[in-house]
Amino acid sequence: MQPTPLYCAESARRDTAEQLASRFALPLVRQRPTDGYWLELGAERLALVTNAKHGAVYAEFVEGAARHRREQGGGRGQPVAKAVGLKGAKDLPRVVDATAGLGGDSFVLATLGCHVTMLERSPVAAALLADALERAARDPSTQDIAARMTLVHGNAIDWLAQQAALPREARPEVVFVDPMFPDTDKKSAAAKKGMQAFQHVIGDDLDSAQLLEAAIAAATVRVVVKRPQRGVPIEGVKPSVVLDGKSTRFDLYIIKALRPQDFADAD
Repeated sequence: MQPTPLYCAESARRDTAEQLASRFALPLVRQRPTDGYWLELGAERLALVTNAKHGAVYAEFVEGAARHRREQGGGRGQPVAKAVGLKGAKDLPRVVDATAGLGGDSFVLATLGCHVTMLERSPVAAALLADALERAARDPSTQDIAARMTLVHGNAIDWLAQQAALPREARPEVVFVDPMFPDTDKKSAAAKKGMQAFQHVIGDDLDSAQLLEAAIAAATVRVVVKRPQRGVPIEGVKPSVVLDGKSTRFDLYIIKALRPQDFADAD
């Protein structure tokens, strides 16, 4: 797949565009593309756009849905917070979001006080996250939240393997995984046209089984896998606990509860 080009639509932000292009190895083009998908840096934000009727896709931590979740999200009673183990916790865990995407779950956990490391191997998604973080860091209402979010652009499996080799006290307590699987639900796909461009450019996570193994090796307390309610589980180790929701479920892998035969069954 060819690298996704970056076009700067705001001349005053040329320096920012050059920094993004350099950091994430994106080809910086001088003219707006006429077909396909591209990243476009405007006066307000960086977005993934296309000439097709998909709409722009961007990461957002200040306004819109992020603001609603921040102000009225339900605190530690939210499903993702329960899955990570925040409800009733005295000490908040260090969380690694191994498949950060557009950062929605990372933002919720950071809003609740967790320090979150966002891993993202796609240069497009990583660039969108970097732009959103920079905007959140400048806004007084989200500065403290952005300070608890760290972006790492790289392969999560390799990064987690490095963590697994560290002393226990240096490793993350929780690893969160939300793999992007092929969407076989035509009705669901039609309802999410705005995200089709993003999934097309990012691609599916076909190595999710290896990612789960790496996450289990790195986490000291639990691994949380987010799936659609009827989505297939990741192949390999069986979940210790399953938390069901209306449209989403969380497969939990409790590290101290996993036994050698759980891994033997995965072979």
